[in-house]
Amino acid sequence: MDRQGNHRLRQGRYSEPGRLYLLTTITRQRLPLFQNLWFARAAIHQMRLSDQEGSCRSLAWVLMPDHLHWLIELGPTSLDRLMCAFKSRSSCALYRKGAEREHIWQPGFYDRALRKDEDVRVAARYIIANPIRAGLVRRAGEYPHWDCVWV
Repeated sequence: MDRQGNHRLRQGRYSEPGRLYLLTTITRQRLPLFQNLWFARAAIHQMRLSDQEGSCRSLAWVLMPDHLHWLIELGPTSLDRLMCAFKSRSSCALYRKGAEREHIWQPGFYDRALRKDEDVRVAARYIIANPIRAGLVRRAGEYPHWDCVWV
């Protein structure tokens, strides 16, 4: 059953293996679940599994208290399958860590394909500076839940 507005997130969505995408997904009701270190590490582990299984190659990401920004190079799967697998596995991992047994993530996700002429490092810097813009830290290195292949 689609929730109101979810269909708009999928309009025009196209998954192209090898293409770079910026993905964003939000926790249910923007609950700051990832203020909990163990919840954050469990979700991060599931992102890393997506890399290990070849679904994507993570270039940069930041796990904020209530959402995830993830810059990837898509592998031989669709964006929908990648995000469905990540959300499902991370939800199960969080339940095992003691999270309330309600939906962890809001339905759907946002994606933006990077154009061939876009500087991917600019996009990566924008992602990892998110905690600074949110006022959580003064320097990116002070925030514990991010990674970037160029750093």
